[in-house]
Amino acid sequence: MQELEPFFRWRDIYQSEEDPSSPFYEREYSEFEFTNQVYNYLIHPQWDEFGSPTLYVKIIFADYLKGFAVLEFIGEWNDAIHNDIMFLKREVIEPLNLNGIDKFILIGENVLNYHSSDDSYYEEWFQDVEDGWIAAINFQEHVLEEFRKANLDYYLNFGGELDTFNWRKFNPMQLYSEVQNIMQHRLE
Repeated sequence: MQELEPFFRWRDIYQSEEDPSSPFYEREYSEFEFTNQVYNYLIHPQWDEFGSPTLYVKIIFADYLKGFAVLEFIGEWNDAIHNDIMFLKREVIEPLNLNGIDKFILIGENVLNYHSSDDSYYEEWFQDVEDGWIAAINFQEHVLEEFRKANLDYYLNFGGELDTFNWRKFNPMQLYSEVQNIMQHRLE
């Protein structure tokens, strides 16, 4: 797992640690010191911690004019024990939302498991985005099944082409445009 680093191809156009509106502004990273872990596996030091002991995030792009952000995750999403959604909502989503982000693209290829609890933070997040949306792409099928069991499909958009989305071939604006088109078709 320590070799799984956040998607880096867009780093020449966006770095969350250099974005004054990012919750990770001025964060410093080591390329050699591995301190965070998921289960007993150390993870790459470029992943950002936000209060969860098992789930990490990286804001790989944000555009405040268009109002969207792309967040990549790694680890176990555990609302039952660690209340990960509360930490994510308060520490990452709210600062972005306060700066005009109302469209979220969540990349979940490296989310290993999901454990549900109360859906109130998801409901709050959904209400906060008003005319925006939350799209979950490439989450593993067993994680999506847990999302369905927890009725998160009321708040998060996933399924269909979002589950097998080849997002790496796009630049951030193209990715946003592709996901926006999918979301418009779903909302019509």
